[in-house]
Amino acid sequence: MKRLNPDKLHTTFTPGTFPDRLMLPRRYTLTHSDYTGDLYLTIGSDYDMKQCSGLYTRLMRDEVLAEISKTEEGYILQVYCYISGGFVFGTAKFRYDIFQRELPLVLESFRYGDSELFKNVSELNSMPVIVYFKSNKSLYNKSENWGIITDYD
Repeated sequence: MKRLNPDKLHTTFTPGTFPDRLMLPRRYTLTHSDYTGDLYLTIGSDYDMKQCSGLYTRLMRDEVLAEISKTEEGYILQVYCYISGGFVFGTAKFRYDIFQRELPLVLESFRYGDSELFKNVSELNSMPVIVYFKSNKSLYNKSENWGIITDYD
């Protein structure tokens, strides 16, 4: 692990989601505490909107959502980051820069938090990571290829 402190990651699997078995859709919801540095990861068939519904999280909009999908080429991890639009703290550039800096930690958290799945379904280890930045500023409203998931061990 490069950045992740495993003691700070709290992973929850929703009912019907198994740590060692892939069932699609498989979605990740990651939030954090600015006060403690703890990361909260929920893995399930739906995003954990309750986890994102607190006043602080709704104002900051710094949650990261992701989903494993199957395409004709194989599996892909699609990651979604909210940069700007509506009421949100910080400029688009400021928020984009933060997401750029913190995404390696985010991806490492997904990989570590769902490690049993990656051990049991080896083809997931080569899946590409595509990050979608959502912004009302065209410069930041884009997608980026972030390599493959094993880049974040």
